[in-house]
Formats: sequence, structure tokens, C-alpha cells
Amino acid sequence: MSLLIAPMTPRDWLGVREIYSEGIATGNATFETELPDWPKWDASHRQDCRLVAREEETEDSASPRLLGWAALSPVSSRSVYVGVAEVSVYVATEARGQGIGKALLQKLIEESESAGIWMLQAGIFPENSASISLHKSLGFREVGVRRRIGRLNGIWRDVLLLERRSSVAGL
Repeated sequence: MSLLIAPMTPRDWLGVREIYSEGIATGNATFETELPDWPKWDASHRQDCRLVAREEETEDSASPRLLGWAALSPVSSRSVYVGVAEVSVYVATEARGQGIGKALLQKLIEESESAGIWMLQAGIFPENSASISLHKSLGFREVGVRRRIGRLNGIWRDVLLLERRSSVAGL
């Protein structure tokens, strides 16, 4: 399979939403329990640094499948934090374990640095070992554990906080 990583457009929303739904269903990807509509999702993410991964189109392929997505959310509206963003990376169930998450996160890091982002952070449930390994493989480090920070379906959950400082942006 040949992979194409491209900027996300509103036309990608249905595929992005489906993959997000799969992540919600795992119970280990997000505190969200309901899917947002496009305006809500769009408003909560940066307009730049939004990517999708899909199979590259070939002559004999139907429309290329969306395999994953990655995007950044601002962590604060305060100007001092303009270069800090939170990472979201989601991969379709049938595409996990094929390097798609790594390709998306690697490209997202490049795009974030081009956009002047000097610090990326990720909040990951400790049970999501694949996501933790992915982030660490690309230079994220553990900052700490936010114990019992929120409830998911009535159960208190911890979140491991990871961050990656750019060696390019914000010097």
C-alpha cells in the first residue's frame, strides 16, 4: 500500500469523523463520548496543521480510503502560549500497526515547526501503550501523570502528559 499524507479539507470530515468514532469506541483514546459536528470540531482545532492519511490513488482503485488523521488544538488563548499546541492522532481500526500513525505524527511535527509551534503536548491514557510508544519514538518525553483528572463513563481516569520541544521553532 502506498500512503499519501495531505492537508485535511472539509470534504474529509466524514472519514475523519468515522475514525474518531472508532477511537471513542476503544475507551482509551479520548474523554469524549459523543462525536462533534464539523463546526464544533473545526472551531476547536487550529486551521493549519491538519492532516489526513489515505491510500494513494491508483488506476484500478476506487476512491482512496481515509486511514488516519492528525491535528493540533491550541492549549490556551493567551498570547504567551501561541507556540504551544495539543496533538491528536487517530488511525482507522483496520490500519493500525502499519506505521500510519508514525507517518502522520512525523509530518504533523514538521508542519507545526513551519507554523512556529515550539512545544507539542499530548495527553494520553496510560492504558494506550501504542500511542505512548508512538509519541516517545518521535521525541516526546513524559512530563508526569495527571491523576484522576476526569471521568469517562463514570470512572476516574489518569492521563499521562507528554511533550516535545522543537529544536527548530521558538529558539
